[in-house]
Amino acid sequence: MPLHPAPRTASLPTLFIAALLSAGPALAAPVAATIENGTTPTACAEEDNVSMVLRGEGIRHMRIEALQPDYLQKIGNDVTAPDFSGCNFDGGAHPTDPAHRFRKRTVVLLDNAEWRIVGMTLPTFWRPQRVPVQVGARSDRGFHLLQVFKKENGKALEAIVLYPSDGYWRLKPLPEARFGDGVYGSSFLLGPVEQAGRPVVNIASIRVVPKPLAIHLRFTNGGSAVARVDEISRKRTALDVTLSRPTAGAQPFAVLRSMYVAPDNADMSEVRWQESPNAASQASTLPEVKTINATQVRFGRSLFSRHNTSAPDIEFSGFDDEAR
Repeated sequence: MPLHPAPRTASLPTLFIAALLSAGPALAAPVAATIENGTTPTACAEEDNVSMVLRGEGIRHMRIEALQPDYLQKIGNDVTAPDFSGCNFDGGAHPTDPAHRFRKRTVVLLDNAEWRIVGMTLPTFWRPQRVPVQVGARSDRGFHLLQVFKKENGKALEAIVLYPSDGYWRLKPLPEARFGDGVYGSSFLLGPVEQAGRPVVNIASIRVVPKPLAIHLRFTNGGSAVARVDEISRKRTALDVTLSRPTAGAQPFAVLRSMYVAPDNADMSEVRWQESPNAASQASTLPEVKTINATQVRFGRSLFSRHNTSAPDIEFSGFDDEAR
């Protein structure tokens, strides 16, 4: 009786390779940012005493959104007037700020069916920088505000403000009709954050590409960022941000700036976050937060505020170690 040959068995290395191939591509672990609370006490509702400092290792991409507060539909009286009752200034320049003088002007840099972009130079500003700005083919410099308006039924509604001289941003969703032009609350810095009496980002130049709308920043100490305007709607204004260089752990890549006097007198009074995409959401009042790690973090309010009641929450999410 002939002997049947023994069946061939795959070698261990072959089986190992096959197992890897059948498992599909490996999924990268989500990237988390470290957020540190640098808030200081104040009695002044017009002073940015809140600093939520974001650091991380190797981050190249993120999403930044201004979102309507959860209690928006319950607002009866939207309080938007400034409140200087606890301040040592009355709406003019801050008493401790330098006052560099400029020629006041307002320039329409772009006006088409979808967007209106305006550059504004104030008569005085606390920093002397005159940052070059290019919008489409038009170049200028020395603006203290760049305002981005979205056209809706022929009306221009402001949704984004960037301050070229110190690197601050403000975002807001398009307001419901009963809230008029809407109101800003918290601001943020994006890029390599430095200290210059207060946190700043030093911008060397700004280039705005109108279609699709994207804001390109070049930083004075090297590196750049692109903030693509992903959405401006009644629900949110969202930026999709790509950094040219991965972040390094020691230097902040963003800072959320806001105001907190008391839980009912604040532009942000609560932090909500997830430590990983599948983790349960956590929430703490601002004074309780020290340092957290998060793949998504939202700075906002659950309690009605008597200051800028309808101002949006600001959320950072989508931290990634790959550019997009």
